[in-house]
Amino acid sequence: MKLTSMYPVICAPRLRESRDFYTGLLGFETTFEADWYVSLRRPGPPEYELALLDPTHPTLPEAYRAPVRGLLLNFEVADVDAEWERLVVRGPLRPVRDLRSEDFGQRHFIVADPGGVLIDVITPIEPSAEFAEQFTTE
Repeated sequence: MKLTSMYPVICAPRLRESRDFYTGLLGFETTFEADWYVSLRRPGPPEYELALLDPTHPTLPEAYRAPVRGLLLNFEVADVDAEWERLVVRGPLRPVRDLRSEDFGQRHFIVADPGGVLIDVITPIEPSAEFAEQFTTE
């Protein structure tokens, strides 16, 4: 298979609020918008794409018409402390996991979008010796 594109489509029951979250706080731009679907792109390089879909729309098979659950999107950034300050300390978001450093090599915090998708904002850090051995060399 030769891919030309790949991006997640999130079933978002609060479509407009989710659009505003990703465009207003995370730097995405709207590239297509209907009352049931929003396509987003974050300019790059590299570019990233994401789409939001009303979970009740008939394009989805009926058995799957439900909001997304259990999804965690990782946003790797150069300075997680600056993003914590911008999004949480001075911004509108409330953390579901406070800013902290992890032995497995991440400094991060987690917030939720309006539909409950978790957004893990991460800066890689040096892992502890225990976890360093588990990384591949490539």
